Amino acid sequence: MTVKTLEVNARSYRWMSRPVVVVCVDGCEPAYLDAAIAAGVAPYIERMRKTGADLLADCVVPSFTNPNNLSIVTGAPPAVHGICGNYFFDRELGQEVMMNDPKYLRAGTVLAAFADAGAKLAVVTAKDKLRKLLGHRMKGICFSSEKADQATVEENGIDGVVEMVGMPVPSVYSAELSEFVFAAGVKLMASRRPDLMYLSTTDYVQHKAAPGSPAANAFYAMMDGYLSQLDAMGATIVLTADHGMNDKHDAQGAPKVIYLQDVLDGWYGKDEARVILPITDPYVVHHGALGSFATVYAPDEARVPGWIDRIKGIPGMELVLSRKEAADRFELPPDRIGDIVVVSEQSTVIGTSASRHDLSALEVPLRSHGGVSEQRVPLICNRPVAGIAPGRRLRNFDALDLALNHAQ
Repeated sequence: MTVKTLEVNARSYRWMSRPVVVVCVDGCEPAYLDAAIAAGVAPYIERMRKTGADLLADCVVPSFTNPNNLSIVTGAPPAVHGICGNYFFDRELGQEVMMNDPKYLRAGTVLAAFADAGAKLAVVTAKDKLRKLLGHRMKGICFSSEKADQATVEENGIDGVVEMVGMPVPSVYSAELSEFVFAAGVKLMASRRPDLMYLSTTDYVQHKAAPGSPAANAFYAMMDGYLSQLDAMGATIVLTADHGMNDKHDAQGAPKVIYLQDVLDGWYGKDEARVILPITDPYVVHHGALGSFATVYAPDEARVPGWIDRIKGIPGMELVLSRKEAADRFELPPDRIGDIVVVSEQSTVIGTSASRHDLSALEVPLRSHGGVSEQRVPLICNRPVAGIAPGRRLRNFDALDLALNHAQ
């Protein structure tokens, strides 16, 4: 019997022989799983790693939510799908804009391709900012925890979500926003049995709680129970992350920030440079729009080499690259990044101007992401995998390849 395959973005995927669930755990530094297992609160994830596939992968840099979720569902880097941040400077419009509109997508998703071919699809994401991108041109169920009470058959492929899940709509700043995703996934598997399901959480907990802390272990214990239920229903599960997470503060708990717009204004005059922070989104309470990746727009190309040399001298900078260097190294669309790309080292973040960042809502020392230091993420499967070439560099956006082509 020939196995049906689909080709999407120059990659081939086999038709699923059993339900497939891909889970993107936002901010899941590998140490979170290690600590939860060591504490004895994640027995299913421990079994998954022992009897299935326990791998590590690299996420996309910038290690932010939107670029990585879109890479996972397209099976391709941002150079292909076009989403290279949550936020960018649209040179054509001359405006800074959110990149959460499907019009910015340059490639179709694997999810939409399978739905078009007749598969039953379901997508549940924590925040609504991702929903339209993940569900772009996809026939099936697609809703967010954040707006679960507003889901309609016409817009989301389903209604009565809150009643189905049996949980009230959670606060966007809560662990429950992610729990709703898992609870909905279990209910959908039991009632609709989708062929392919994608679940994407929020990193609210990871921004506040380090690996092994009581809050972190409680979160992974919760997740463990729902994953076990999906396994019991016969699903192939692949779990990965959009990015890791690190402390971004000094020994006293004060954020370590390079306010790059202030620095450049001091060097070259006010607003000669434009610093863009691609981490920026509508939900900045837990990170104050501070991450370890930024892009800089210069008034003209001639100034770029000199600016790069000078920015490299700023303490806490790990990489300072030209547009071409960054696009090549990180597989980014060159027309959607600045003239200069800057990446700070593990314990440091980049801001614009000190006056533009409100850190008053930070209840705990800053933890964030965005750099190369948050690139390593888990890639685990509840079944053994075969046929992966030795020495292959695994990426988080190989999750669907792992689930459909290599899981046994």
